[in-house]
Amino acid sequence: MSAVWNLPLFMIVPSLFCGALCLLLPKKAAYGAVVTLLSVLTVFDLIVLRYTAENNSFTYSMGEFPAPWGNEIRAGVLECVVLFIFLVVILCSVIAGYRYLQMHIEESKHNLFCSLLSLSTAAVVSLVFTNDIFTGYVFLEILTLASCGLLVVKQTGKTTLAGVRYMVLNLFGSGLFLLGVVMLYGFSGHLLMVPLRETISVLTLDPQTLPSLVFAIGVLTIGLAIKSGLFPFHSWMPDTYGWATPTTASLMSSVVSKAYIFLLIKVYWRVIGIDLFEQMPIGQILFFLGIAGAIIGSVYAIKATDLNRMVAYSSAAQIGYIFMSLGIGGTAGYAAAIFHLIGHSLTKSLLFLVTPRLQEVSGGSLRFKDLMGSAQRDRVSGFLFLFASLSMVGFPALAGFSSKLLITEAAFDSGNTATLILVVLTLAVSTVLNALYFIRTVLRIYARTPGKKDRPVRGMHTPGYLIPAFVLVGLNLFLGLLPTITSGLIWQGFSMLP
Repeated sequence: MSAVWNLPLFMIVPSLFCGALCLLLPKKAAYGAVVTLLSVLTVFDLIVLRYTAENNSFTYSMGEFPAPWGNEIRAGVLECVVLFIFLVVILCSVIAGYRYLQMHIEESKHNLFCSLLSLSTAAVVSLVFTNDIFTGYVFLEILTLASCGLLVVKQTGKTTLAGVRYMVLNLFGSGLFLLGVVMLYGFSGHLLMVPLRETISVLTLDPQTLPSLVFAIGVLTIGLAIKSGLFPFHSWMPDTYGWATPTTASLMSSVVSKAYIFLLIKVYWRVIGIDLFEQMPIGQILFFLGIAGAIIGSVYAIKATDLNRMVAYSSAAQIGYIFMSLGIGGTAGYAAAIFHLIGHSLTKSLLFLVTPRLQEVSGGSLRFKDLMGSAQRDRVSGFLFLFASLSMVGFPALAGFSSKLLITEAAFDSGNTATLILVVLTLAVSTVLNALYFIRTVLRIYARTPGKKDRPVRGMHTPGYLIPAFVLVGLNLFLGLLPTITSGLIWQGFSMLP
């Protein structure tokens, strides 16, 4: 066994210990511990990515207990690519959001905030690497509770209300996921993914067992759809993202919701098997809900009256794209879903890190009328918002364009003319709607304020803001200009999944 096989476990355990350690350290030391942890985890992930790309995926049995008693971690190219983006987004969000951590959170709560960040990171890493659906449920709950804590630690009436709403809906989703896990265990007597799939493939030889299996997977899917914000379960998103701190909003919209989707993809591929899953009606339902989310989320974004709510509603539309791709099916559909997932993570985090800068030079307001001229007052943030907006719309050479192209190719490869027509129409309509609200916003922030001279505000652009922001820009350009490299790794990752 290579020493690299231990790294996934060494990414989870130190994250949990760091969560406890942050409560004991001085404020700045706790923040430094989180940044150091994330940096080390990113390096570890790249090492595992290189190993799996050159060799193959591997499974690490904790405690060396074999199935069905042991707990397992599985690492492959797909897991490492997704986790790399997640870790980079968390790291950039923590560094770039430090200014607002000091402004929005009481000094006595800084250690708690850092502790919750570490626990969230541990849960995300575990959800990506887990090979056990019950362990997935455990860390899913940890991630839900830690995310809620990151939201309410701001301690305002709005964040408390948003936190309660988020908690109620997400715990309901967790309960449905657990119910699905219990039903699958009742069918098979297994919790590890590979034994589960082997047993299910035998059970489904009897056609009478298929409806019960469809119900179990349907319940599990609804639970994760609620937690990820698929239409019509997206109502918690605007308040949650709109009232959180920039770091929390970036983390929850770009990583937390995507981690739930990635866990769902692993269940479809490794527990059910893609061939069996495509015999179920669940994929078709996700396809149409994804279409509805892409359109209706954009309509709500157009009607939003402030910038944060507009960006939050656009997340519902982008989540719709991901589920629409899953509904297309096949390796091409799932690869397009993963590509859009990581591209949206990079772009959305940049938007949530930029908007508070525009707010700060606009008298603390996020209302569109007050944001006029903000890009003139903060030209760097104005450019970053323009860049992210173009990517969300799907401007060529940016990540958003490449992902929409891959979704279209997946629809074409499906061989279903009706699917291709629906996908093309959805992408066309939603792109026009995206352009309406993003370009309208860009025009507003660049417009001159009547009767005022919009002079640039100086002293806001520290390396702690600029470096993370342009790292996100660089990765976005990489996905947009060289999409075949990332898509090739994604395809290689899917080929490793049994």
